[in-house]
Amino acid sequence: MRYLLVALAVAGVVVSAFALHAHYSTRYLELPCDINAHWSCGLVNHSRYAVVLGVPVAMIGILGYTLLGVVAWFRLRLQFMALSIIALGIALYFTHIEANVLHMWCLYCVMSQ
Repeated sequence: MRYLLVALAVAGVVVSAFALHAHYSTRYLELPCDINAHWSCGLVNHSRYAVVLGVPVAMIGILGYTLLGVVAWFRLRLQFMALSIIALGIALYFTHIEANVLHMWCLYCVMSQ
């Protein structure tokens, strides 16, 4: 189970890195995840909701997935559960932002969630 959780954390880091790339891209309307008017990683990652206290949300995702992977590796079950619940709350908040405020989805964000 530990290896599965670490592998999922690594996948989360990779997807968050793609989102961070979209955040810093200057050609964000030409990204491969910009599919149509409802699916645009570039527009979501350049919205005012893409930064929290000066830190890109994608970077928070990279750090969060890394922390989850480390905690899973060392089999710290209670800490893993607590961090997972916090991460779920954050993911649900940003899902709400995409669905009800921006009315636009980021493919990388959905994959991360």
